[in-house]
Amino acid sequence: MSETAEYAESASPGEGDAAPAASGARKGSPTSSWRSRLYRWDIKASPYVFVAPFFLFFGAFGLFPLLYTGWASLHRLELTNLDDSTWLGLDNYTNLLQSDYFWNALGNTFTIGIISTVPQLAIALGVAHLLNYKLRGSTLWRVAMLAPYATSVASASLVFTLLFAWDGGMVNWIIGSVGIDPVNWRESSWGSQFAVSSIVIWRWTGYNALIYLAAMQAVPHDLYESASLDGASRWQQFRHVTIPMLRPTILFTVVVSTIGATQLFGEPLLFGGTSGSKGGADHQFQTLGLYLYDQGWINGHLGRASAVAWLMLVILLLIAAVNLLIARRLRKAQ
Repeated sequence: MSETAEYAESASPGEGDAAPAASGARKGSPTSSWRSRLYRWDIKASPYVFVAPFFLFFGAFGLFPLLYTGWASLHRLELTNLDDSTWLGLDNYTNLLQSDYFWNALGNTFTIGIISTVPQLAIALGVAHLLNYKLRGSTLWRVAMLAPYATSVASASLVFTLLFAWDGGMVNWIIGSVGIDPVNWRESSWGSQFAVSSIVIWRWTGYNALIYLAAMQAVPHDLYESASLDGASRWQQFRHVTIPMLRPTILFTVVVSTIGATQLFGEPLLFGGTSGSKGGADHQFQTLGLYLYDQGWINGHLGRASAVAWLMLVILLLIAAVNLLIARRLRKAQ
């Protein structure tokens, strides 16, 4: 028995030594090392693979057109002969800055932007304030607010063209019933800009109202309760509680609406009919978007149209810079 015990005791360490050796062989095997390398590669490379489609599409449809447009703006490039280009330097930009049509389009873009943006955001803020209270069928009203936004530009422009028709339009019928002479909305300078702005207001008011409504519902109810206990009316609560809390959202909608007004194209094009690309017979409602389209696709001057596009980009960057300055001041004021 003692010899057997001694043999078992002497054999047990050998068996224990064999187990780690076998385990170490498994860890150092080619299969395990290959799996560890694959795992490390997966951890490092997978994020780039997931975001690669975005960068590919952005490079193909965003960055490349931007760079090519910048190159074309420095050349004489005609739509009828894309293979022939002549270096002009900054001549396209110089000619634009000396063109009365360009400044007319810039002025029309500014006035239409003011006429459409200010009433649109004011009405949207009021509508959102009403929807923020408990109403019967509130979901139905919110869906109805998005109906104009879901309507196509072509359909909305066609309807408003009929409404603002000089002969038989509903708008002239309404103003005629109160003793005002009919207005030729398409040929009038201010009338045509007002008509185009009304299309923009109708389409985008509900969209902005829902943005304001979402921001209002994030305002803590404790603030309204405290204001109510202090005797503040609904109007005072709106002025002193809602508006200050919505300043970042209001600034966002102002910037987005301004950018949209700078790029305004579909509404004036369809409202103008056969002279839509010119913005009317006298260019009275021609925006920068229409001027770019007229230069590039009607007159065939792709180089000059590219210069218009880059000037619009500069304007949008200036708008973004102003937005940044205002946002910083608002943060400091708070």
